Amino acid sequence: MSVDTSTLAAVGRRAGLCAVGFCRAEPFTDSAQVLHERKQAGLHGGMQFTYRNPDRSTCPARLVPGAAALIVGALEFSAAACDRPDDGSPYARVAAYARADYYTPLRAALETMAEPLRAAGHRAVVSADENGLVDRAAAHRAGIGWWGKNSNILLPGAGSLAVLGAVVTDAPLVSADPEPVADGCGSCRRCLDGCPTGAIVAPGTVDARRCLAWLVQADGVFDPDYRVALGDRIYGCDDCSEVCPPNRVRVRQRAHAPEPPGHGTRVQVLDLLELEDSELLSTYGSWYIPRRQPRYLRRNALVVLANVGEPSEPRVRAAVDRALGDPDPLIRAHAVWCARRLGLSLDALSDAADPLVRAELERPVRTSVDSPPVRWFPDRSSPVEPPA
Repeated sequence: MSVDTSTLAAVGRRAGLCAVGFCRAEPFTDSAQVLHERKQAGLHGGMQFTYRNPDRSTCPARLVPGAAALIVGALEFSAAACDRPDDGSPYARVAAYARADYYTPLRAALETMAEPLRAAGHRAVVSADENGLVDRAAAHRAGIGWWGKNSNILLPGAGSLAVLGAVVTDAPLVSADPEPVADGCGSCRRCLDGCPTGAIVAPGTVDARRCLAWLVQADGVFDPDYRVALGDRIYGCDDCSEVCPPNRVRVRQRAHAPEPPGHGTRVQVLDLLELEDSELLSTYGSWYIPRRQPRYLRRNALVVLANVGEPSEPRVRAAVDRALGDPDPLIRAHAVWCARRLGLSLDALSDAADPLVRAELERPVRTSVDSPPVRWFPDRSSPVEPPA
């Protein structure tokens, strides 16, 4: 039994994919070199994922011995306007790609293309949002999009508003790669100029140490240099995508598309801070949380609260006081920064002896009145200078 690419593409599109492409499963040697170089330069900022083992993530044969072809699929997600409820409560923004679990339907769609291959006696493994494959490089090779200057893949007609995945198979589906999609960026540099922290240090190169989308996922103390720049973002950052012309066109085209069930565009910060660990994980479990520890969501929420909270509100003061008395020094440390930025009392601080807490007590802090969250662009040619 043979399976042809046109049949598989039709299967994928019926399953909801907005783009399907095919390419050979040769190693991504250029991507491996780039990953090694950027990791050596520290641009990964401690990020793991495909950086963990570049030689593995750039070699499809590590997933399927004898891999011959890749089927790359893209599932479009909604990027509706992120309006803030007008009830006076502090709200945090959720990036468009994290407002719902898009990877579950993506994997399901990829499986519909893998099943006929397995039925024909071939091996076929689905990879999406994992460490095993450089999905953007695969999408580019498969001819479904071009490399954007923000390092995302942009699909004709959809921009970068899609999640990517692939089927790795030993079926000899193609003998050559398709022609690359023509670059659609031209001289545009809106993503470079629109990044709130200057994280896009060159076209196609992101310094993860500055990227807010990574910093909210990184463990440890939230980098003080970027707390004000975080603004009201609780998870992810869409700025480089929001200013991208192809994305802006697509958002207008899909203005009335229904939102999938999920977290929505906003999270009520005080409600989040009141949730128990189990409730946090059950509610936001689809997000990447370091070592599945809810403390990092609370850390992010305290940074957001420091930026957007109204210090005269009793619930805000109560939330900060609870965090100041938290047994976790990471939470207490960020509560100290939050309280000082909002101009609130530190009387509820239960233990100031921990080094993390002491560091926050000694750190210069501008209040939210003196230093509201703004777009901040450090000089990209020099080390980052702290905004506070």
